[in-house]
Amino acid sequence: MRTGHEGTGPGAITPDGCAVELYSRLPVEREPEIIAGAVPAGASVLELGCGVGRVTHALVERGFQVTAVDESVEMLERVRGARTVAGTIEGLDLGERFDVVMLASILVNTGEPATGRALLDTCRRHVADGGCVLIERERDGVHVGLPREHVLPDGAVIRKLSSEPIGGGVRSVKVEYVFPDAVWTQTYRIRPMVVEEFERALAEAGLQVDRYLTEDRSWVRAIPV
Repeated sequence: MRTGHEGTGPGAITPDGCAVELYSRLPVEREPEIIAGAVPAGASVLELGCGVGRVTHALVERGFQVTAVDESVEMLERVRGARTVAGTIEGLDLGERFDVVMLASILVNTGEPATGRALLDTCRRHVADGGCVLIERERDGVHVGLPREHVLPDGAVIRKLSSEPIGGGVRSVKVEYVFPDAVWTQTYRIRPMVVEEFERALAEAGLQVDRYLTEDRSWVRAIPV
């Protein structure tokens, strides 16, 4: 298990504390519409950190050619319709470039700055000239007003229980997922970044903001420079 990350509950748990069965149950939200609205139809997509393929499957259905990467073989076993690659994002070098590189799930906010830079370097290394990188960053203000819960359409409850500073701008976050037949928890480390800090990190990796795709600036379309 990665330092500072932990997961509990039934089934396989990945090194960053994600439960495979849990993520298979969570619904896809607005991501496919946001992505489809920001890139050309039929584009080649490198999806970094695809998990069980919740977004992957929606993109494949829309006609995108997806290469899906994840370090968890158990996660990749649930991905359908896409080329899959098992491995860490920060160490990835496929020797190929894609119309679109996607880094979702607020992975850019990893609690380890060196890893965060390596993730962005991987994005830059794999994006084609004239292509774009779609990044989901953590929204401002999500660490206040806790505990807080969100009820899913099927009645399951996601509770963000706590977010504690542990030094160096990093926080330890604990989330609980309650279903009628199972309960999972995940503890992970995150490093919040205001917009200005996020844009500096992009620049250091040879990327710049083309435009923000959502009002809360959680999704950004970046381009190589």
